Amino acid sequence: MKSQPSLDTSPKVSDEIRKTTCYMCACRCGINVHMKEGQVAYIEGNRDHPVNQGVLCAKGSAGIMQVNAPSRLRAPLKRVGPRGSGQFKEISWDEALDMAVGLLRPVREENPEKLAFFTGRDQSQSFTSFWAQNFGTPNYAAHGGFCSVNMAAAGIYTMGGAFWEFGQPDWDHTKLFMLFGVAEDHDSNPIKMGIGKIKARGAKVIGVNPIRSGYNAVADDWIGITPGTDGLFILALVHELLKAGKIDLDYLAQYTNAPVLVDAETGLLLRDGDGKQLVVDRVTGALTAFDQKGVRPDLRGTHSDGALTHRSVFQHMIERYLDPEYAPEAVSEKTGISAGKIRAIAAELARVAFEEAFELDQPWTDFRGERHEKMVGRPVSFHSMRGISAHSNGFQTCRALHILQILLGTVEVPGGFRFKPPYPKPSEIHPKPHCKVTPGAPLDGPHLGFVHGPEDLALKDDGSPARIDKAFTWENPMSAHGLMHMVISNAHAGDPYKIDTLFMYMANMSWNSSMNTSGVIDMLTDTDDSGNYVIPNIIYSDAYSSEMVAYADLVLPDTTYLERHDCISLLDRPICEADAAADAIRWPVIEPDRDVRGFQSVLCDLGARLNLPGFVNEDGSQKYDDYADYIVNHIRKPGIGPLAGFRGNGNKAGRGDVNPDQLDRYIQNGGFFVEHIPAGANYYKPWNMDYQNWAVGMGLYDSPQPYLFQLYVEPMRKFQRAAEGHGDRQPPNHLRARIKLTLDPLPIWYPPFEDSHV
Repeated sequence: MKSQPSLDTSPKVSDEIRKTTCYMCACRCGINVHMKEGQVAYIEGNRDHPVNQGVLCAKGSAGIMQVNAPSRLRAPLKRVGPRGSGQFKEISWDEALDMAVGLLRPVREENPEKLAFFTGRDQSQSFTSFWAQNFGTPNYAAHGGFCSVNMAAAGIYTMGGAFWEFGQPDWDHTKLFMLFGVAEDHDSNPIKMGIGKIKARGAKVIGVNPIRSGYNAVADDWIGITPGTDGLFILALVHELLKAGKIDLDYLAQYTNAPVLVDAETGLLLRDGDGKQLVVDRVTGALTAFDQKGVRPDLRGTHSDGALTHRSVFQHMIERYLDPEYAPEAVSEKTGISAGKIRAIAAELARVAFEEAFELDQPWTDFRGERHEKMVGRPVSFHSMRGISAHSNGFQTCRALHILQILLGTVEVPGGFRFKPPYPKPSEIHPKPHCKVTPGAPLDGPHLGFVHGPEDLALKDDGSPARIDKAFTWENPMSAHGLMHMVISNAHAGDPYKIDTLFMYMANMSWNSSMNTSGVIDMLTDTDDSGNYVIPNIIYSDAYSSEMVAYADLVLPDTTYLERHDCISLLDRPICEADAAADAIRWPVIEPDRDVRGFQSVLCDLGARLNLPGFVNEDGSQKYDDYADYIVNHIRKPGIGPLAGFRGNGNKAGRGDVNPDQLDRYIQNGGFFVEHIPAGANYYKPWNMDYQNWAVGMGLYDSPQPYLFQLYVEPMRKFQRAAEGHGDRQPPNHLRARIKLTLDPLPIWYPPFEDSHV
């Protein structure tokens, strides 16, 4: 009998492995790129990477298509036919950059607001915002305003952080995990791994979503809610927990503004001469600052000063949420959830949080100087994203969810929701939005931020919007990430003003058009009576021939993510875990086979040609040769740059001198850096002085920043007061009623405005 030929059952698929960071979604997993004869042969997960620990989804594995796609742009393009015709001619980079400078320089010298610079999900916002700020335009933002700004802003204002990049469940200890409005999500692999981990030990998963797909398909209990009513459901849970007394009173008294007194006349919080929020000490009965050593804040404290009696935030909450309008029977029809089911879920949350509470033998010291011998665990955690935030009532809905987990005492405790460095960060230490334009000079500060009252709105002297997207105006006061989806329509309408140049990166119009692609095409191709385009100039950068390319006047071809340097930075959107600060890079595992350049490197070149501060040396020469040079040598604050790892001689983390070998060290380490939080500092982060001091050492804070969770958000009350007629800055009359309704300092629910358009 003829013998069978031997088969190689494990053929070698590569002759080299290069480790970098995936870019097929926003999860930013570590990947091993298998190379064979200088080409990408296969992509798998990096088992050493903190984000995915080797797990990689089908999208990540399909990254090879990025470098093989026939739709990749191959050279700079100049439009030679009408917009939309696809008629271009290839030009050199020198000609392309000269053309860009020719469009941008007059705008900067005459009126920088005439440039609208908006980017998509590019993950380099600390850099692109730095460029835009030095150009001087107020018109900059990125993807966030189109996605989950309600979730992020609500979280920052309420507790100093939110879900996804801001924090994660305590997968090691949680026993009940509840998801609201989550499909595959941005954090897909870690969530999948986490759900697998907790289900393996018998934890329960509850999914709240109108449809049972994705994570809801593996949930133990699926709640098919009516879209847009999540906030009403959540407040019914709050109603039941308060009614049953199943809330963490000590947690609320020590770590939130529940005991802080509300001025009976103004609705603002009572403060001392230093601006610190005031509570009543239940031991002495005295009015005192919240952070005083030994103070025991009284949740039911009151203070009288003549005719007025000021009550605590907690009493206002009790009065509101025990109202029958939030009872399960009252909300059942609107939410599509039976009253019995609402009660059962509330009871389950309470049972796990309080009857399955546990302790860790880990001492820690709080911001009042009090030492605690143990850490109390409440094994209930939540996760949510765009599903509940992408409604016109989404901001208050997200706030309601944060209030729910705070009432249970499950934020920053073992078993609950945990912040990832550089969070938590209270809204007070974030920048405020800036919009002062000076011809030929930088903007007066960062574009995006958190307003604390009408005085912080981005308005001109005449009260009109300072930004083309109308972010930070009476219409959209707390739009922390900007409103990029409004840019094209506003620019076309000339409302609030006309622009000269629209400069976009990774912002494909079909993705950025409010479900109105044909309408956007009309806006981009519309001409005035003289035959000139209404939006005069469009510069666009993309790696592919997307829909937006056909409507650009100048196309700057980008590289794919496997052909360039990128920085996933602590200054921006890092890859941290709850127990560690972490950041990462991408680097060119292959060289492009086309005449293309990484967009960030192009901005370095344009910045120098335009003589932008921050991009030129004192002698006028180009400061950064390319983006890699910027990543290593840029100093945002003394000792702090885009990357936290391997600073100084390679042995410094967070703060340290520039290390010229930093990128090489990252590559040697698999493309990432991790610095673990010391034991005893990894829970109770907003109040734990060991964490606060570690964060200062890492450069996350300039000084310790302990704070109270803001169940009652005072800036919202300031906007209400303006709508009531108080203060110098007043809203337009047609917006007064809406502001008074929607900007309540305690979470409320109202039907989404969009329901009236259906």
